Amino acid sequence: MNASPPLSGHSPNQLDPNGLPAIAGGTPIRSGHDRIIFGAPLIGDAEAASVAECIRSRWIGLGERVRRLEQQFAAYRQAPYAAAVSSCSAALHVTLQALGIGPGDEVIAPSLTFCSTVHAILHAGATPVLADSSRDTFNIDHGAIIRALTPRTKAVIVVHLCGRACDMDAILAVAGSHNLKVVEDCAHAVETTYRGVSAGLLGDAGCFSFYPTKSITSGDGGMVISRHRELVERVKLLSYNGVATSTWSRFTGGSVGYEVRATGYKYNMTDLEAALALPQLPHLEERLARRRQLWRQYNAQLSDLALTLPGEGPAENRHACHLYTPLLALERLRATRAEIAAAMEAENIGVGIHYEPVHSQPFWMERYGRADEKLPNATYIGERTISLPLSAAMSDSDVADVCRAFRRVLLYYAA
Repeated sequence: MNASPPLSGHSPNQLDPNGLPAIAGGTPIRSGHDRIIFGAPLIGDAEAASVAECIRSRWIGLGERVRRLEQQFAAYRQAPYAAAVSSCSAALHVTLQALGIGPGDEVIAPSLTFCSTVHAILHAGATPVLADSSRDTFNIDHGAIIRALTPRTKAVIVVHLCGRACDMDAILAVAGSHNLKVVEDCAHAVETTYRGVSAGLLGDAGCFSFYPTKSITSGDGGMVISRHRELVERVKLLSYNGVATSTWSRFTGGSVGYEVRATGYKYNMTDLEAALALPQLPHLEERLARRRQLWRQYNAQLSDLALTLPGEGPAENRHACHLYTPLLALERLRATRAEIAAAMEAENIGVGIHYEPVHSQPFWMERYGRADEKLPNATYIGERTISLPLSAAMSDSDVADVCRAFRRVLLYYAA
């Protein structure tokens, strides 16, 4: 993270030529019909044509398009095996089960993540143990993993938050010395690499998200990749109700009957979803390059405000630049994060929060109680993080408008 210099002693009106923010009576930076939507997917004619072709084929369930997406995504990530599923949440759940994680086991995960990371552990019947994150990287800290270990620990889920790779050498060393399985939550990390290796291939398996806000979307959906054939085959079995052969394989000449070999789930992807995703795969690299350009424009235009700006990490790793998440210097502002977010919404610019830590959520506190003092960095980040729009569909003028709005909001609320 890059700390910005302190604000000068000027008044907001002297520093900000844009006037009052909309929430205080000013004119919004963007009109309502030209609102910047946070996380809007970049889809167009090619995607519409692909989906229409699938519909006209009258085969919209699990079929050839899903298999093609698995093959092409695996090739992009240089993965030997891949399994498409209905969501990253489903991917995490069936991966844990395929690894043999269940009742009586503990799984370490970061508190600073979306709740589905922890829900997957609970759905598998295991017990989640939350670990703190680094204040600089937002990622799970390997020292915190060590402190969370018990004789019941069987696995750790690492989350490459915002697209920045975790410190995998240190984490894998801990896992190796304690015989732990390592699952990578790659929901933000479609393009991420660590020392030249694709995220998702560093541990036992990687789980990806194709939610509408992600680099590639199938409406919803996800993917599991791994170097281990048996693991991916087990994921495929569990994600299709434990049935050994799919309807498509039977349609194309396989056995008419079927065998149920496990208690599975209805977690498979459909051809209709794959049809939406397939045309996007060839454009991942150019869209990453564009997001990186916008990321750096943000850093250049926001460097003098009451913020800590996000860094891209070591040059040897590739940051997917999935989310742009500055930290608000709340001690230099007379507003809460919620008030800052509301002020940006009044400018007709959508923002996000990534994330409110799991340990602060009602479902967690009802089960396990509050634990802010045990997770100080996750608490600190969770109170201050705010995500600005970042999409390859955005123009330079869009970024300029976001920066103008953010600047006048922060200067208005300057302490």
